[in-house]
Amino acid sequence: MALDTHGLNSLGFAKPPAETRVVVAMSGGVDSSVVAALLADEGYDVVGVTLQLYDHGAALAKKGACCAGIDIHDARRVAEERGFPHYVLDYENIFRDAVIDEFADSYLAGATPVPCIRCNERVKFKDLLETARDLEADCMATGHYIQRKEGALGPELHCAADAGRDQSYFLFSTTPEQLDYLRFPLGHLPSKNETRALAAQYGLSVADKPDSQDICFVPNGDYASVIEKLRPGAADPGEIVHADGRVLGTHSGVIHYTIGQRRGLGIGGLAEPLYVVRLDVENRRVIVGPKEMLATRTVPVREINWLGDAPMTSQPEWNLSVKVRSTRPPREAVLRPLSDTTAEVELFDAEEGVSPGQACVFYETGGSRVFGGGWIWRGY
Repeated sequence: MALDTHGLNSLGFAKPPAETRVVVAMSGGVDSSVVAALLADEGYDVVGVTLQLYDHGAALAKKGACCAGIDIHDARRVAEERGFPHYVLDYENIFRDAVIDEFADSYLAGATPVPCIRCNERVKFKDLLETARDLEADCMATGHYIQRKEGALGPELHCAADAGRDQSYFLFSTTPEQLDYLRFPLGHLPSKNETRALAAQYGLSVADKPDSQDICFVPNGDYASVIEKLRPGAADPGEIVHADGRVLGTHSGVIHYTIGQRRGLGIGGLAEPLYVVRLDVENRRVIVGPKEMLATRTVPVREINWLGDAPMTSQPEWNLSVKVRSTRPPREAVLRPLSDTTAEVELFDAEEGVSPGQACVFYETGGSRVFGGGWIWRGY
């Protein structure tokens, strides 16, 4: 493949693809398989790496989740089909320590964690990225739908071209140093259909494989059963209490509830619809109330990863847009820094169901650039 007018290959290096080694993080799904096949087809020195993140025996029995046994097999098969080396790395202990344990403890503390963000931050873009460096790779590529663009002061993180596939919410904690080393070859594609078309074009065995929906170690989205196994006794019963103090019923464990939940409360027959507005873990109480109690305009954020050109604390306020859940569109807000890693976000319009443990991700208002984000840490 030819170099561009600046003498750079498609990954931004001033040398031929054949002399550019790239480690591809392969989950066994369509997206990362297409990335590996695409780069191999362009002539790059591709090395595929798949992480075994939890018990292989259990993984083999669980289909449709990332990095399960069937997915390791699929990744290896794609590498064989396209003729590049592939390695499976046992990251079970790292994954448990860095992701699963915190996930369980966060739920027990009444938060609603997002383990996929921690996995990217603490495993894929940390330990795996170091492994890529050990393999003397020039960069590491993933199948994430997000864009890396060269800005005046270095690489910038931008939303994917396809807003419906954008994964920026889950990648806000990518540091400038990591961003310098990472590549996202699918971020510019207009739709997932383009990815599947490429998979068919390359004759990949995973071309028609369905997307995974669940958190990889949580079968069928049943968080509570996983936490009960990890933390025996976590599902102690308690009371469901109205915000005005009335006891409305009992529950079989705070871990079964999340902020904003309405269905499955087990307190039917009431005149008004009620929602979970707070979890009182210490007293094993689920606090419910009317929908308006969920609304808030003030969001305290900590562990901030800032991706702006100037330091976050270089000015008292930043006008930007934020997401407080992955499924919601960005909303206009003002960010007020309190330190290098903490801030208060004031939303122009109140949001419902803002929950501790979720991420608050910062965006350029009216643009595609991601300015980082942090973790929501206090209940309302």
